[in-house]
Amino acid sequence: MPVTIGAVAAHFGRDLDRALAKVEGIVVDARAAGCDVVVLPDAALGGYLDDLRTPSGPPPALRPDSEELRRVARFAGDTVVCLGYAEAADDGSGRIYNAAVCLTGDGVLGHHRKVHLPAGESRVYAPGDAFRAFDTPVGRLGLLIDYDKTFPEAARAMALDGARVLACLSAWPASVTDRAERLVHDRQARLFDLYDCARAAENQVVWASSNQTGSLGSLRFLGQAKVVGPGGDVLARTSTKGGLAVATVDVDGEVARARRTLHHLDELSRSAYAPGRHP
Repeated sequence: MPVTIGAVAAHFGRDLDRALAKVEGIVVDARAAGCDVVVLPDAALGGYLDDLRTPSGPPPALRPDSEELRRVARFAGDTVVCLGYAEAADDGSGRIYNAAVCLTGDGVLGHHRKVHLPAGESRVYAPGDAFRAFDTPVGRLGLLIDYDKTFPEAARAMALDGARVLACLSAWPASVTDRAERLVHDRQARLFDLYDCARAAENQVVWASSNQTGSLGSLRFLGQAKVVGPGGDVLARTSTKGGLAVATVDVDGEVARARRTLHHLDELSRSAYAPGRHP
């Protein structure tokens, strides 16, 4: 069955009310464009950090059962919506996680806490500890959050758990040490695109990559949202500015076609990666 996926490039700041109104508008527009799945950026509710060297503080932290997320579920309706936010731990520890949720009007379908924290984030966020796929109305799906996609094992773990669509939500900035005059020439822009295509092709899955745009504090975000097929081919993409990359994909058919001759997951020699087998 064909699935229409929309990957979003957009700017979100600290104002939660404004962010919620913007998310609702994007979801409504994406649904009008025929999208069954809408993948919004990391930190869509509350914004990302303002600096990676010395962040001034965390975004507003939400509980998983917060009214803000319940509101998103209400206007999501039958649309599968993925978005990121800062999550307050529910154990009284005061920890905050960089988190993503996938939901519809029926409630939460899946959840992820960012595992790999780059410099700066570890001063604000606690790390997650797992990669798990989950079932949705459009098939089995997995969530990652920006720096997670730098590590091949993250996407592979969810592909092995049956995910055929991987949604990677990002607040991926331009290089903070070697700034390019134009974002499209930035070293991080090249890596962002490279990881998107490589992870889709390695795992022979459909990949939806969202990202923030604009600036927050000292950070400039790259945009470049895209949908990538299981052969690593970009099916739709945005520029460095805000936009919606829309692609209709027969997920099961395209994944089966990609795996017909070379099936990377079946042909993986797992015993070679056993503990103690490497120097």
